[in-house]
Amino acid sequence: MHPGLPGLGCPLRTLTGVPCPTCFLTRATGAALTGDLSGSLQWHLFGPITALGLVLWSGLALYQRRLIPTGLPLWPIPIVGGALISYWLLRLGTNSWPSG
Repeated sequence: MHPGLPGLGCPLRTLTGVPCPTCFLTRATGAALTGDLSGSLQWHLFGPITALGLVLWSGLALYQRRLIPTGLPLWPIPIVGGALISYWLLRLGTNSWPSG
């Protein structure tokens, strides 16, 4: 959690001390959106992927003039979810979390 922002941070990490699968993903996405790909990857592998998804989603939403664009495929959801959980388990096993 950013020290200048209010809130408790990750509820799972606050309650158990174990980072959740998306811990540091907000920072990684923000870094990717500002062009800091190296920093983004240090925070979370999915940062650049999430940033790209947000840019594509925003472009499609603006094009369709809808907050939730229509015609999006659902098949990537379980694939990305599985990859996110796999990455999380790998990080838990190697204890490779950034200090933040």
